[in-house]
Amino acid sequence: MAINADEFKAALASWASGITIITARAGERIHGMTVSDFSGASLAPPLALVCAAKTSNTTAMIQEGGCFGVNVLRVGQQALSNRFASKKDEWTRFEGVETFAAKTGAPLLADALVNLDCRLVAVHDAGDHLLCVGEIEQVNIRDGEPLLYFRGSYGRFLKDV
Repeated sequence: MAINADEFKAALASWASGITIITARAGERIHGMTVSDFSGASLAPPLALVCAAKTSNTTAMIQEGGCFGVNVLRVGQQALSNRFASKKDEWTRFEGVETFAAKTGAPLLADALVNLDCRLVAVHDAGDHLLCVGEIEQVNIRDGEPLLYFRGSYGRFLKDV
């Protein structure tokens, strides 16, 4: 018998991860969501993989617009992560958030640690999620530390001295 969803969530909570906000554009509409299920998928060509809930409005926009942005959050951006994770007022998530248009048209967060501009090249069914694969068209890297998430709490990377 397979494990249940609660057991799986508890197990994954022990996996420390970075936090990203995935952004998408379809026409003049933009949307975004907080995601920790992000990974690099290939170096040649450069591909990124995002696991997105089938029921998410952002997922629908990724498919409709054919592009998405990966915005790696930095230490101090917990409030932004929470804002884009909450379903409350999800259509106003971008209010007061500085963005710029990427090469593909995806909105990227101006103050993120890293931005990846991705052109959607494949979508694979994965249970209640879709695996969205994007070819990275543009990258922006800024100085700073990544925001980490572990067992339901935000944190930071401690370097050995």
